[in-house]
Amino acid sequence: MLVHPQFDPIALRVGPLAIHWYGITYLIAFGLFLWLAGRRARMPQHAAVGWTRQDVDDVLFYGVLGVVLGGRLGYCFFYKPDYYLHHLAEIVEVWKGGMSFHGGLLGVLLALYLFGRRRGRSFFEVSDLIAPCVPPGIAAVRLGNFINGELWGRPAPADLPWAMVFPQAHDGGIARHPSQLYQAAGEGLLLFIILWFYARKPRATGQISGVFMMGYGVLRFVAEYFREPDDFLGLRALQLSQGQWLSLPMVVVGAVIFAWATKRNQRPAG
Repeated sequence: MLVHPQFDPIALRVGPLAIHWYGITYLIAFGLFLWLAGRRARMPQHAAVGWTRQDVDDVLFYGVLGVVLGGRLGYCFFYKPDYYLHHLAEIVEVWKGGMSFHGGLLGVLLALYLFGRRRGRSFFEVSDLIAPCVPPGIAAVRLGNFINGELWGRPAPADLPWAMVFPQAHDGGIARHPSQLYQAAGEGLLLFIILWFYARKPRATGQISGVFMMGYGVLRFVAEYFREPDDFLGLRALQLSQGQWLSLPMVVVGAVIFAWATKRNQRPAG
């Protein structure tokens, strides 16, 4: 049985300025996105329709706004709506923590729509380009959660070799699953491998986006069985967590998008 190393969440202090590891993981996520999306923009199927590195830089700007605004609003209204409806001023206090992936995703989807509209590109043309570039950033942020010792897992068998005690937990002596690392490996590394190799060949417009939605939804749903539900929510209907209920629509929507894209791009035999 292991004990969480209790990393200092502050990586560097420069006078009164404190640079947190969590913030660094977001910077790493954005950096990985730029590198990977730049590579995808140079692929023949994307370069042929005019994608450039400047487009990648611009879509990142839109995406960052979507992640931050959507992630914060999603946390406030998916997880603590009653509290924040009565404390509206605290919604902007992002330094106190509280971000939702599902809210961030909705924010990014809106940002991609606005970007595509300004550039004369369809929504799925944009989302298909960037979808394989997102999972490494998810992995980086989950590692930030692990460094902070937050979002720990459910109780694990004490004889599980990698079971870990998180002293920050209200019952800090219990061995738990390091679910942050599970999510980094699943929603991050595994999903990246699947999407990157799937997207290397030209695909029907919308298929890559559909695979991303289905893949993330399934992997997050499974990971939630090892992640401790938020103590202020607990398990919801059917003994599923809030994260699982938010992931199920992703699987359904992803499947619909994939089927629609496949059917739309089929050509009758001549």
